[in-house]
Amino acid sequence: MLDIIWTYGRLLLLGGYPRGPLGGLAMTLVLSACCLALTFPLATGVALARASRRPTLVRACVVYLYAVRAMPLLLLIFWVYYVLPFATGITLSPFATMLISLTVFQSAYLSEVIRAAVEALPRGQRDAAAALGLGYWVTTFRVVLPQALVNCIPGILNQFVLLIKETALGYVITFNEITYSANQLNNILLVKPIEIFAVLALSYFVVCSGLSRCSVLLERRLSLRAARTPMPAPRAGLRFRALLGRTRQACSPQGEN
Repeated sequence: MLDIIWTYGRLLLLGGYPRGPLGGLAMTLVLSACCLALTFPLATGVALARASRRPTLVRACVVYLYAVRAMPLLLLIFWVYYVLPFATGITLSPFATMLISLTVFQSAYLSEVIRAAVEALPRGQRDAAAALGLGYWVTTFRVVLPQALVNCIPGILNQFVLLIKETALGYVITFNEITYSANQLNNILLVKPIEIFAVLALSYFVVCSGLSRCSVLLERRLSLRAARTPMPAPRAGLRFRALLGRTRQACSPQGEN
């Protein structure tokens, strides 16, 4: 296995780059990062729409979530790769196909993670913002989302780990990621499939276990930070109490004299 890493490690890591197109593990990570960058705002929008009080938005999000989560990812890739170009007349590259498929698929799952974090916040956060005269959008983007996103960072990292593993399905449409590069290497050597796919499994293990470990450490750090940080008194409540005290003092007999 070491001789394969030493001789063909560049092919598994970078594909044909710089003499050819980028591939291998580097392309896997590039695709995963691009998908996460597109998935995050889409999932946030779906989560806010699902948590809203507008029935039309809620029903539309429920249909989207149930439709995507009931469909295997491989089937979605085939639909995007074969049916979408037939319907629109636009030919998609394997990278664009995987980018669209993974973004649509992962948004359905990540939106539920963000929605759970939003709904887990105490109701007093919105009430305090309303008492200060803040509107819906200001409350959402200045009060609710910053706290909810911090709480769901470990869940986002877990989805990123799943995203990296799901890029292996790009092999079926000849997308040049690390699984496709390993299969190309197997077609070249022919006599060392166990060693080649052992290197492939080791590559996924190193990347995914490293990210999972970072997620665990980050979750512990956030838990310790939340335990050490005292809960601040709501400013709106303090202002209301001060105003109530002045009102009582003004209405008392001494205040009248």
